[in-house]
Amino acid sequence: MQYWTTFLSWIMDFCYGISGNYGVAIILFTFVSKILLLPVSIWTYYNSIKMIKIQPDINMLKVQYYGQRDIIAEKEAELQKEAGYHPLLSTIPLIIQLVLLMGVVEVIKLGIANPDIDMSFLGTNLGLVPKDEGLRLLWVPLIAGVSSYLLCIAQNKSNVLQSEQSAANKVGTMLFSVGLSVYLGWFVFLGTVSYWIWSNLFAILQLYILNAIIRPRRFVDYEKLEKSRKELASIQSTGKKKGEGFFSTNARREREDYKRFFSVVNKHLVFYSESNGFYKYFKGYIEYLLKNTNITIHYITSDPDDMIFEKAKNEPKLRAYYIGENKLITLMMKMESDIVVMTMPDLETYHIKRSYIKKDIEYIYVPHGVGSNNLTMRKGSMDHFDTIFCVGPHQRDEVVETEKLYGLPSKKCVEVGYPLVDEIRANYKASIQKTNDKPMILIAPSWQKDNIVDSCLNDILDGLQGKGYRIIVRPHPQEVRMKQALMDSLKSKYADCEDIDIQTDFSSNNPIMEADLLITDWSGICWEYAFTTNRPVLFIDTPMKVMNPEYDKIPVVPLNILLRTEIGETLALGKIGDINDSVKRLLLNTATYNDKINRLASEFIYNLDSSDEIGANYIIESLRDKIKRKKEQK
Repeated sequence: MQYWTTFLSWIMDFCYGISGNYGVAIILFTFVSKILLLPVSIWTYYNSIKMIKIQPDINMLKVQYYGQRDIIAEKEAELQKEAGYHPLLSTIPLIIQLVLLMGVVEVIKLGIANPDIDMSFLGTNLGLVPKDEGLRLLWVPLIAGVSSYLLCIAQNKSNVLQSEQSAANKVGTMLFSVGLSVYLGWFVFLGTVSYWIWSNLFAILQLYILNAIIRPRRFVDYEKLEKSRKELASIQSTGKKKGEGFFSTNARREREDYKRFFSVVNKHLVFYSESNGFYKYFKGYIEYLLKNTNITIHYITSDPDDMIFEKAKNEPKLRAYYIGENKLITLMMKMESDIVVMTMPDLETYHIKRSYIKKDIEYIYVPHGVGSNNLTMRKGSMDHFDTIFCVGPHQRDEVVETEKLYGLPSKKCVEVGYPLVDEIRANYKASIQKTNDKPMILIAPSWQKDNIVDSCLNDILDGLQGKGYRIIVRPHPQEVRMKQALMDSLKSKYADCEDIDIQTDFSSNNPIMEADLLITDWSGICWEYAFTTNRPVLFIDTPMKVMNPEYDKIPVVPLNILLRTEIGETLALGKIGDINDSVKRLLLNTATYNDKINRLASEFIYNLDSSDEIGANYIIESLRDKIKRKKEQK
């Protein structure tokens, strides 16, 4: 710091020598510092342009993966890397400014201590501190605050990056900057305050000069940016709930549930669910445990409207807690339980961590699909779990081979099965099977880029319309949520077609098990349909959803590929015109698929029709072992 102060003092002495006035010297010193730091300012300016240039793509990522912030963060980082944007670079000017400020404080002290320097400027002693002088220098922090306010106004309007921030961000930055300026204006030397005020004013001038010379509009497509911003705002307004602030009912409820959760000691079993729709993956295990044991189940959900709260009212052994995504971070870090069961992958990879408090918690991952985890989940997404409830031998083999390939610690693979398919099969067998007057075809696309809706739905409907079928289109809920205009246009186009029904209201009964044929792309619904009804599936070969680009490094063919032609047929996008021939062939040969699909279900799903008991009993035995070890250690 001494060398830094000496260097700055040399510049200040030079400015004082040519001006003969310390106030003017401070102005010159501030101007010189801006000139010396101009290369850094230009560097950060261009870095900001890079960010705004890719902002439309980032906005569309947030639309495409709305609510999946881990995926958004990963892909946003990839975009930033490709564009050469450095997120931390924008903090460099602030760090330099603070270091300069500390140096200026020391330089002003040297000036005050030097009897040869006149500290007067416009009749005011620059060596004074306003707080020591009282109200007569109250105008100093006010001017400092005004200078910061003007700078914030200029940045919010004209800074290429700051102008694109949210209103809350702009207001927050302004309050911080003005508050800091007022604080400095009251507690530091007038000379230091003078430097700070002139630094703010010169920063405004520099901003407009850089804008005039560089002209960011040459680099940024603002029309594209505005369009993406409106689309994102539309999605956010659709999903946003009113009254979600700190004092809202849900916020208070979250604080109370957080406190209630940690008030319970000796918790043995915790389930975590991201939203209401995930309970179906836990249902079989939970119901078996409630019926056959005295274990208290602590069920955390990030959905305030989760149906688990109604279930918990009538079940004393089931305790439900609402914990939002942000509060969940600290809750998980402080977790104390013997077992935590989750369907959410990427433990330890992103914001959700293993407990920092209790190191021997057994984390169990429950898949929410029959297909390949290695293909449809990110690399390393299960690495930090202790136990995997495997649906079938393919999922077990993927875990074992991945551990071999990357030299990972062995996880416990429990041969459980898939309770959701078991439940659907049981309901199907108990229902009265009706023969449709005309063959019912259900079109149920996945939620991914270039799915059926995006690539060929109109061609499919045109090829099947008027051919004697009843056609039901049931888009993925996310597709309906984010592409309402497209859904409305489809409904409008086929409004007069009695044989086509575009269903976007999911409160109605799901017709999946009534369909004579399912048409999909890469959706996991194919397993539920085929392994329940034993009827074939027509797969449209849209681009495959690949979350793990290294999926083919292990010698296990993903089930999504392996059985694609075993439980039905595939149809290339270029041959959609032949779709009616494929449909007729599959409908004609439905009976020949029955035994084959039933055999495949038994081969690729463990404990078919009894998996809930297997999974629940594993939890029971694991808890017994843990409790026994605790007693032995006492």
